[in-house]
Formats: sequence, structure tokens, C-alpha cells
Amino acid sequence: MKTLKLLFGFALSATLLTSCYTEELHINDNGPAISLDQLLHSYDLWYVDINATQGYGETPFLQIAFTLTFDNGRLFANNNLVGIGSQGNGFGVQIGNYDAYNMILDVNHVIDGFDSFDVYQIDHNTIELYNPFNDTSYFLDGYQRSTFDYDFVFYDNIHYFLQEYEAWEKVYTSNFGAINEFDNENYLQFLSGGNDSTFRSSQDVNINNPDNIYWDYTGVYGVGDVSGNMYLKTLTLDYDFFNNEFFELSVINDGAIELFHPNSGTAYEFEGRGYIAYYRSSDAQGNIAKQLETPKKRKQKTPKVDNLRENTRS
Repeated sequence: MKTLKLLFGFALSATLLTSCYTEELHINDNGPAISLDQLLHSYDLWYVDINATQGYGETPFLQIAFTLTFDNGRLFANNNLVGIGSQGNGFGVQIGNYDAYNMILDVNHVIDGFDSFDVYQIDHNTIELYNPFNDTSYFLDGYQRSTFDYDFVFYDNIHYFLQEYEAWEKVYTSNFGAINEFDNENYLQFLSGGNDSTFRSSQDVNINNPDNIYWDYTGVYGVGDVSGNMYLKTLTLDYDFFNNEFFELSVINDGAIELFHPNSGTAYEFEGRGYIAYYRSSDAQGNIAKQLETPKKRKQKTPKVDNLRENTRS
């Protein structure tokens, strides 16, 4: 993520797409029709509006990606929130190659292999990628990098940011605030996959390798919004053996967070340990370097609906 700063001039649309419109490739009403490849190149970044998805299937690389970039046959994605806006000059990492022709997009993904999509232009900056193999459509909104609000994407999906480290280590406790039970917790972990809401905590001290942490407790957590302040969140940890712990969550940087405990008036700082990269990247020679494979994926918050798009390839 870029250095945290307020970007007031731009926000991503959250409008859900419930039907399909024109399929002709026009950037504007007066211009001539363009090729699919030209359309894909007309925007630097395509934001995957996961909540607009239609159908009951899943395409793994689209379920993970926040953005896609089509660059002369190379496909890039921002799969992580850590580093978004700076990694790969804002485009993320290369996740495969593609070929665009006759309203068809063929993708060769470095992990998932081959996939093919029928492409439909919905409006001047929205396209639909219909996967005939799982009868599911993903909707992508196009933006230029110079006006793309990376901070908005980061904070709107902060739930996943917490999952991008194997553990969070407490490195600071304020000298103000009342003594409370959470003072004894030194490590937190937010797990991806499953119910996507599981956390663990530990009272271990000075553990160098996150794999060696003994987790004393497993529970459920939730991240909430603060009205009128996109950059402040709430975090609730559900401890069964005493009351839920409620915090105001703020991000210090890509590897550190502050948790303010209103009930006691205590502030804590945690730093991420063991960064999890949700992709395979290439080294200096262009060879694919295998990264940790995890079940992380973005979850659709809206109810799943039938896809009315007809499969013309069967």
C-alpha cells in the first residue's frame, strides 16, 4: 500500500450489476468499435467487483485478485493488500499470460492453468468475464492508475489484510490505561479460509518463528466500519471465557497496526510476522518462484444469484 494518506477525489463504485447490457465494444457513443485487446488496454487497472458476481461457481485466480492488468499478453494482479499501490508499480505481480480474440479471453495462470472467458462490455468502464465452464460471471471496473484509490481498496478489504501475516506480535503497550485481561495476550493470528472469521491468541513471549507459537485460544472475530471515517475500523474478538474484547483498529503501515481498547483506555501496537504472499512470482531470471499456497480467497458478501448468461460453447 502507498504511504497512508487521505485521497478524497475518487471512490470506487459499489453498484451491483444485476443484468447485462450492450455487448458491442465502444469506449464512447461516438467512437468506432474497437477490438477486445484494445478494450483491455484502455484501462491500467481492472477492479474485480467480487460482490457483483453472478453464478454459483468460482474461478480461483479471480476470487483472489483485487485488480487485474492486461499488458501485451502478460496478466498482472494485486492479490495482496500488503504492498498494494507500490508492488509492480501498482500493477502487482505477473500471474500468467493471456490471449484476447473474437470476444474471447484465454488465460494461462501459473498455478491454475488454462481458463477461457466470453467477454461482454457492460458500459464504458465495466466488462463481464463469463466462464462457460462453471457458468459464473465476474464484473471488472476499469480505472487509470493515476486516479485509482488504492487506500480505498485497502481499507474496504482490511479483513484480508489481517490474514496476510502468519501472526501479529504485540510490540508496545501504552503506560496509560487500566490493567485488563488483554494485557496478557502477546500474539494474534487471523486465519484465512474456513469461516473466514477465526482468530487465535497466545500469551507466549519472544517467539522468533511463528510456527512455534502455542495458541492458547481460538475464537471468532469481526471487523466493522466507523461511520464517517473510512480509515478507522473496529475489531471484536469473541472470547467465550470472558466478555468480548472490543478495539478501535487503525493501520500504522503495511506491517503494523494499533488496537485501542476503549474499556481500559489502553493502546497496543502489533507488528506482522511471517508475510503470506498469495501468488507465485518470478525471480530476476524470469523463473517462477513457488510461494506458500493457502486457501485465502475473497468472499462474496452479497447473496449468490443465478447467472442468466447462456453458454454458447456447449
